[in-house]
Amino acid sequence: MAKTLNELASDLKDVIIGLQSDAHNKGNLRVERYNNLKLSMDISQSTPQVVINIAMSEATFNIKTGEKINGGLGPDERYVLRWFSKTNTLSALNECWLSLSRKRGS
Repeated sequence: MAKTLNELASDLKDVIIGLQSDAHNKGNLRVERYNNLKLSMDISQSTPQVVINIAMSEATFNIKTGEKINGGLGPDERYVLRWFSKTNTLSALNECWLSLSRKRGS
């Protein structure tokens, strides 16, 4: 079964915290910063895309290529790009896009 946007947001949160949990960053890691991490999709757009909100930052990414379309996430952007490079991340996002598109058409 395909993952929901909520499950994918949780995966992204885990990846970011995991990448920051090395010995050098342990004292600076603020896990609560990622409690409100959200993924959303506007299926009215012609290009499949996901909007990622982390704290006060927001960026839109193309889910076919993983490229940023708009906005910025500051230093967290590099973690998002690493998450995109993980196996099945972009395909799971694409499945969400298709699922939402089918629901809208119903």
